[in-house]
Amino acid sequence: MTNYRLDVQLLRTLRSRPFFLARIPIRHLIGILALGLAFIASAQPSSTDKAASSSAAASTTAASTSASAASAPVRKWLSPVPRVFGRMGVKDLGLVINTDDPYSVQVGEYYARARRIPEEQILRVSLPVKAGLTPAEFADFSKKVDAFYGNKVQGLALAWRQPFSVDCNSITGALALGYDGRLCSEDCRKPGHKSRLSSYFGSISTSPYKDHHMRLGMLLAAKDVEGAKAMIDRGVRSDGTLGLRGAPPVDVHYVTTSDEVRSVRQIFFPPAGPEPRVGINVFLDQAEALRNVDRVLIYMTGRATVDGLDTVGFVPGALADHLTSFGGKLDDSFGQMNVLSWIEAGATASYGTVSEPCAHFQKFPNPQVLLLYYIQGATALEAYWKSVAWPQQGLFVGEPLAAPYGR
Repeated sequence: MTNYRLDVQLLRTLRSRPFFLARIPIRHLIGILALGLAFIASAQPSSTDKAASSSAAASTTAASTSASAASAPVRKWLSPVPRVFGRMGVKDLGLVINTDDPYSVQVGEYYARARRIPEEQILRVSLPVKAGLTPAEFADFSKKVDAFYGNKVQGLALAWRQPFSVDCNSITGALALGYDGRLCSEDCRKPGHKSRLSSYFGSISTSPYKDHHMRLGMLLAAKDVEGAKAMIDRGVRSDGTLGLRGAPPVDVHYVTTSDEVRSVRQIFFPPAGPEPRVGINVFLDQAEALRNVDRVLIYMTGRATVDGLDTVGFVPGALADHLTSFGGKLDDSFGQMNVLSWIEAGATASYGTVSEPCAHFQKFPNPQVLLLYYIQGATALEAYWKSVAWPQQGLFVGEPLAAPYGR
């Protein structure tokens, strides 16, 4: 996995995009530009803060923090954060079922009942059940989606595990942004591999198709039908359950491992500590994997495989992902863990790339952006999509409408 840590061109693009100038008030634009400025900081050598994952480790953490204070990066929250009002709901979501796939039919029908999706928002198609569609097969499928939905829905729940890609694009990326064949012929050293910038990155919009002509997608994928049903149940059960006055807090774990390339996102980690106004505790862990932790809302790390997931207790609506090359390949991830392991462990949504991303951190969820939109009440679908600047190769998996902070 080649490491590309700095892209100042993206910052210039953020500054120049008409969308940002037109849709975000100037006081909020500063927050998004702060994210771009943080890219510059990634060129500087950095070490990571260490936060205790239990009260027994508090004294060790304090000593470590004191010893490394001179070299530790100054961590700050993005501020001001663009305010979002409202979120996507059932009326905004289309459900696509592949009638040639028994998994798709069972999971799709279950999801339609669980979220009470009207029949007029359910598209039934016939697709080959295989890892990837050819560009021609995808073009035919995309036309059916556009013809059926028009401008009626803003996002899609795709009720299957396969197909998950279109050549080197993810199927969710291709549906939202159009198929981009350049990524399949460019290697990591060439400009084409940087992908196109999503105008929905950092957006305040709750109508992505209307405002950006992007129909966001998420696969209702799990290792089996029962696992998918459990994931759906967690998403439905999560709605409006967090951030309530007097409720116990949940934990957000940002993990830096010994794999420096896959831990590239640590430069965007916020400060560790409690945030009582929203009911979260932020931990910055230095470990190969978390073990014996509970009430986890977000688990973000960077490794080819993540051990100990059976000892992690996720709350309904939890988001979890690991930066690696092939986490989004749901058939053969070349010895790397794929995102279905997060779903099996109890996460409600996840993300991974289907082809070599070259460790461009823009192709993965930004830690702060993901969290800050989610705790404002965004759905899992919106929060994950808003946090990825270059999502063309990224596969979004989970229950799209999960909104634990929704009101």
